[in-house]
Amino acid sequence: MARASKQPLYDQLVDILTEKINQEYRPGDLMPSERELSERYGLSRTTVRLALQELERLGMVVRKHGRGTFVADQSAQVTNLMQAYSFTDQMKAAGRVPETTILEFSEIDADKNLAQHMGVRLGDRLFKLKRLRSADGIPMMVERSFLPVRKFLTLKRPLLDSMPLYEIVENVYHEKIRVAEEEFFASVARPGEAHLLDIPENAPVLELARTTYNIANEIIEYTLSVARADQFKYKVLHQRM
Repeated sequence: MARASKQPLYDQLVDILTEKINQEYRPGDLMPSERELSERYGLSRTTVRLALQELERLGMVVRKHGRGTFVADQSAQVTNLMQAYSFTDQMKAAGRVPETTILEFSEIDADKNLAQHMGVRLGDRLFKLKRLRSADGIPMMVERSFLPVRKFLTLKRPLLDSMPLYEIVENVYHEKIRVAEEEFFASVARPGEAHLLDIPENAPVLELARTTYNIANEIIEYTLSVARADQFKYKVLHQRM
């Protein structure tokens, strides 16, 4: 293995094995052992172990005690963002265990940008809810949600801790959701998001902007999210009528 690069050796091995996983191996294939990889690339067992741990963290391999390291079926792990606006429901449907950590809950004044996107007046009061969404212990997405205070006057932190946001919206405040529009675009992780998502700075991410409407066509939620690109996919179905 070339050693001239400033990239750490284990990181170089991660890149090499990622390419092999994407191009040569199939889901379920047994990976070479730590000893084999160490001899093949002239690296210490510690370096090889770090690389395999990183691949496991990224969901690319599964390490089974006493059996070895296997190529993961990423199609089963990657979350489809199509036609579902509830993270909790998405994760449960995929057989994963969802977890939400509330990082911030506060009241703010709508600035020009938020007022424009939410159809409210400049300075109107909004609830701001910042959450880290995880599945099976893996950080998946950072969400910043904004809701008009006038629609959810009595909303408090304990209620948010006790049940999913959309259950609160529909079951507690009786705001029937008609439609949720989402826009997706590719980006890179900024330092704060990278730290929360446990990924390197400038790693690829998906940014999402979701606008949720009630049956009166009023905007009741506007959410900006940053999702790990290695944990989500966006699938579009084109049907000829």
